[in-house]
Amino acid sequence: MRLRPLVALILIIGSGGAAAADLVVSAASSLTDAFQAVGKAYEGKHPGTHVLLNFAASDVLLRQIASGAPADVFASADQTAMDKAVEAKAIEPATRQDFASNRLVLIVPKGSKARVTSPVDLKADTIKRVAYGDPASVPVGRYTKAALEQQGLWDVVSAKGVLAQNVRQSLDYVARGEVDAGFVFATDASIVKDKVEVAATVPTPKPITYPIAVVAASKQAREAASFEAFVQSPEGRGILAGFGFQAP
Repeated sequence: MRLRPLVALILIIGSGGAAAADLVVSAASSLTDAFQAVGKAYEGKHPGTHVLLNFAASDVLLRQIASGAPADVFASADQTAMDKAVEAKAIEPATRQDFASNRLVLIVPKGSKARVTSPVDLKADTIKRVAYGDPASVPVGRYTKAALEQQGLWDVVSAKGVLAQNVRQSLDYVARGEVDAGFVFATDASIVKDKVEVAATVPTPKPITYPIAVVAASKQAREAASFEAFVQSPEGRGILAGFGFQAP
């Protein structure tokens, strides 16, 4: 019986280490569906390797790695988290590469009667709750704050803010109709088109790029580098493109 990735990671942490053939990939929540497909494709080409996937907000993953949790590859949803990884000496800087890009979108529940076509519409009194990732630890939250600050809207929107622990939680809040609107990545919005609608694509001061690197403490640096190379290969980029990710 094959363990679900996160359960497997918990068991690894508890037992003190991963098996030699296990490659632990810690990746941002927004990469969940895409990296599940990438991991499966990689295993198909490397029958002796089992890819264990651990998904969470990028800063949370970094804290896990810095605390000694097993990991061989770290894929972040923004440069800030990877910069922190470099400062913490958690990754091998020479292996750092950008492998994908994304867009920030404003979404509303499917069938919403709220007239939201741009972030400025969130100022309306009828909009009570807006979900976005916590800027202190979630890349999509940092992108959201920067974008709203650029438009002079941060103060009014943050007053209505419902902080999410990761981008998928923000997506869930909107999909369940628990908030009036929310900010997520375009790739996240595309997986629940039956439950959310994209009201607007939101410009960000900095491009949304995803870096990947080999973890400094990896005992399988060669295999980790091989996985990183596969992510950036034509086949890997093709899989990512199938989930809406663009080239960096």
